[in-house]
Amino acid sequence: MANQVDLNEILTKFNIKTKIDPYGNGHINDTYCTETPKYLLQRINTNIFRDVDGLMENIERVTAFLREKIIAAGGNPDRETLTVIKTAEGENYYRYDDEHVYRVYKFIGDTKSIENDKTPDDLYEAGKGFGKFQRMLADFPADTLHETIADFHHTPKRVEALKKAIAEDKAGRAASVSEEIKFALDNAVFADVVVNGIADGSIPLRVTHNDTKINNILFDIKTGAAECVIDLDTVMPGSMLYDFGDALRMGASTAAEDETDLDKVHFDSEIFARFAQGYLSEMRGELTEAELNLLPFSAKLLTYECGIRFLTDYLNGDTYFKIHREHHNLDRARNQFKLVAEMAEQEAALCELVKTL
Repeated sequence: MANQVDLNEILTKFNIKTKIDPYGNGHINDTYCTETPKYLLQRINTNIFRDVDGLMENIERVTAFLREKIIAAGGNPDRETLTVIKTAEGENYYRYDDEHVYRVYKFIGDTKSIENDKTPDDLYEAGKGFGKFQRMLADFPADTLHETIADFHHTPKRVEALKKAIAEDKAGRAASVSEEIKFALDNAVFADVVVNGIADGSIPLRVTHNDTKINNILFDIKTGAAECVIDLDTVMPGSMLYDFGDALRMGASTAAEDETDLDKVHFDSEIFARFAQGYLSEMRGELTEAELNLLPFSAKLLTYECGIRFLTDYLNGDTYFKIHREHHNLDRARNQFKLVAEMAEQEAALCELVKTL
């Protein structure tokens, strides 16, 4: 564990000497914040991110590219993108051992993150933030980035993993979730739309964030404006539809993703509209017709993908996602499937909405 390592010793590798304390509530990496001057120290989870060289190369190249764009636009690169602090040896991370690998970012002050208490205006700003992020990276050569998690949003392969879990039925649960399995397999007909579009070139390959939850944006504490996109570990080649859809999977839901009372779980079209409005204010001129037409579909696709991942893990005996109660992954899957059904009902109306925007 990270607390077995002297973090002050780690900081000296980055020429930093100050007090340090735990910070934030991230699910993947352990994060700490120093006092004065302020930096963020993170232990990279090498169980998930095995190619640390590739991961940090992606982050360093993307943030350097963004800095140039921000400076050219008259912005503040120290606030509008992450700044990687090098070690005394000039490296972008420090490896203590295979389990304890650390990086340091400059701390971005006078900002806040948003978790659950989000408003339509927050989603508008989030849309602008993620839209600006992708607009500035539109001419970055996406195919030169490393794939930090293979097939992360390859929905057809997620379907195949589900089918394998059903066939093997390791936890003996398949018979009790026949309704959920039927829903998942019936909706698999649209799983390959984006993957096939990337393959045949009708959907452009772009730099994508791949984890566009609203808490991965820092907002200015005074104005509420989106200031900086953070958590760049999953920046990879992909489709902007992955980012747009994933942001709305949670952002436009009226409940937490593990809410068990499905009467509380709904897809909020007003939130969709506000996020889309903010996003398109930045990306309108960059998107192809195919991408524009698929924006509402992308929310359904990414919510479906997450739902079948929860169901797969439930059938496998809860081996991937952390659970905090019995049937937690099944509750999550049912929650996501409820949203998928509502998104499908509203898809035509949302397409008309996108056209007006």
